[in-house]
Amino acid sequence: MSAPAATSADRRRWAQYLADERAEANVYRRLAASKEGETRAILEQLAAAEGRHEAHWLTLLGGEPKRMPRASLRTRILGWMAGRFGTIFVLALAQQAEARSPYDGERYATPAMRADEKVHHEVVRGLAARGRRRLSGTFRAAVFGANDGLVSNLALVLGIGATGVAPQLVLFSGIAGLLAGALSMAAGEFVSVGSQREMLDATDPGSTYGDTALPDLDIDSNELALVYRARGIPEEAAIERARKAIAEAHAGRAPVHTGPIDTHEVVGGAWRAAGSSFLFFASGAVIPVLPWLFGLTGVPAVVTALVLVGLALLGTGATVGLLSGASPLKRALRQLAIGYGAAAVTYLLGLAFGVTLA
Repeated sequence: MSAPAATSADRRRWAQYLADERAEANVYRRLAASKEGETRAILEQLAAAEGRHEAHWLTLLGGEPKRMPRASLRTRILGWMAGRFGTIFVLALAQQAEARSPYDGERYATPAMRADEKVHHEVVRGLAARGRRRLSGTFRAAVFGANDGLVSNLALVLGIGATGVAPQLVLFSGIAGLLAGALSMAAGEFVSVGSQREMLDATDPGSTYGDTALPDLDIDSNELALVYRARGIPEEAAIERARKAIAEAHAGRAPVHTGPIDTHEVVGGAWRAAGSSFLFFASGAVIPVLPWLFGLTGVPAVVTALVLVGLALLGTGATVGLLSGASPLKRALRQLAIGYGAAAVTYLLGLAFGVTLA
């Protein structure tokens, strides 16, 4: 394999790979600059790996190309977001990007490069998962609150409007639906998250209830291994862990309790979830009411409400898709179909029970 034997199309493709690798390395470096510790080290190593790929294409090209192409639009967007948005959004997009390796069908890429791209996807996925765990409690309440507000109040105002009542009644119904729904969502989230945290407290494997008895246990025959086995640890590992804990207790050192993740972090806080639900439900529910609030009536109000809510549903769906690692477009269209479907049902019911659209 040598550069002189390559076609002009090959060299243009290599130059594009070079531009993309440089841009991707820059994304990881910018993300690393805002982090510390292990996360920073991982991002720096990802940047270094992209640098190795860059060197491969430079070697094939025989040096810098005379005309360097621009990086792909996707990579440029990632670079722009890296300095302006939270890491979780950038990593979620990077996860999508790394899942589509350009080297699978590229004969000039080395097997190591193809393997790197697949491993990078798993690394970025792991980093993004950390951010998702931190966001999951409050983010879930916020997104579902906004989506419920959009769908329920759109269905309400269209259903009421289709019966032929006065526009003022449609407006008042929408405001009442906003307040009732927001308060209901907040109360429900508070009870749900609070109850879940209480349940986790009662089943927390990191309990220190029996720590004071550890120095009195026999290191060769003790019940501590049964505690670890009850938590799902295999017998041999439980015995070894129990021996270590008792030895530390005999030496006067406090035992260290470790677990896979902080489940409370995943669930989130009850007050925070309730506040997010209230605010986001209200922010979603006010959108279908805006046309009537600004004096529109009849068909123009309905069409305007549908357009505004449709855009908002596309936005919430795309955000959920982005942060969950799924296709933002598919999630956006799914949210739109669900919202419009619910509104269509209530609108048809309003027409069936009403006379004409006011």
